[in-house]
Amino acid sequence: MADESRQSGGGRGRNGRAGVIKYLGSKRLLVPDIVSSIGSVREGGTVLDLFSGTSRVGHALKRAGYRVLANDHNAYAHTLAACYVRADAEDVLPEARSLVAELNACARRAEPGAGHDFFTRTYCVESRFFHPRNGPRIAAVREEIARRGLPTELEAVALVSLMEAADRVDSTTGVQMAYLKDWAPRAFNDLELRVPDVLPRASAGKGVAVCMDAEAAARALSGEADVVYLDPPYNQHSYLGNYHIWETLVRWDAPEVYGTACKRVDCRERKSAFNSKRAMREAFEEVLEACGDRALVVSFSDEGYLGRAELEGMLSRRGRVRVMERDYKRYVGAQIGIYNPSGERVGKVSHLRNTEMLFVVVPRRSGAGRLRSRSTSARAGGLAPGAIAAA
Repeated sequence: MADESRQSGGGRGRNGRAGVIKYLGSKRLLVPDIVSSIGSVREGGTVLDLFSGTSRVGHALKRAGYRVLANDHNAYAHTLAACYVRADAEDVLPEARSLVAELNACARRAEPGAGHDFFTRTYCVESRFFHPRNGPRIAAVREEIARRGLPTELEAVALVSLMEAADRVDSTTGVQMAYLKDWAPRAFNDLELRVPDVLPRASAGKGVAVCMDAEAAARALSGEADVVYLDPPYNQHSYLGNYHIWETLVRWDAPEVYGTACKRVDCRERKSAFNSKRAMREAFEEVLEACGDRALVVSFSDEGYLGRAELEGMLSRRGRVRVMERDYKRYVGAQIGIYNPSGERVGKVSHLRNTEMLFVVVPRRSGAGRLRSRSTSARAGGLAPGAIAAA
């Protein structure tokens, strides 16, 4: 999936959006179109985000006033949702500000280069995702968070603050399948936590964050939603495998690891049907069925196992479908190229751009008036006229 956000670090940007981690599949550039597409179906109300990932979309929807129900089966993604969707500024920010200051003081007290804790030994010495001077700081802050026994939402804010701080000093191209041969310049910076961009409670109500299988979450929560947003994994790339360090940082379980990247051993066991070309269609059909007759907005890529025509066929059985396409540069790893462990270029990347698609599905029971005209929807999303086509 296109991810031009990889070039930037975390923290709150000039536009006030959440400073989320670098992420393969981030919707940074597509967020306005997603919010506009949901608004073309329903202005206000509740949106169920079944594959919440970094919660960048959920955060934007909350800012727009929607009540968001966020789900993801990975612990790190659930924590991001607990921070950016469930937690409300009026409830957590005063404590969060003082807590982050105290955690930064804890990081400064950590012994640089100690290297005896699990995190430093595994991710700074046996592998090189972080510089050894920052490993003990990350570990010390994480231990302090665990020691304090914080309330759920405040703990999520603290963990996200640490995750984003670690992301700003990593030495990768944005995925944790591998690390750079030479240290990235940012890896030499000192770890520094920042308070995440936690929003006030949305006008439509308090958000929810759950950690479930997508089909189970759809069956449990779609009845509360006006619109369901679906951004499933679409090819062989596993988010758990790509972001296994964040999973360990949140779970703090010192797992058995394997391989050069020191992946959690459960990366071999926790498989998703959405990462299987053979199983994906059936898995997606089951999730759609579990959503009932709710309006849908589906995000997909032309790099996925399902093509546009196939997706339109599946979705058109559920209602009227409109499709928007956007062209993007591929993620920075593809721009760099393919290299062997010795740093020699060994392959040529097949393509440097891909197409992102948004499918808007309105159940026929809703009537034609529920979906804005093509020209209105295009203007609302900042798109050229005709960018949205009726199927």
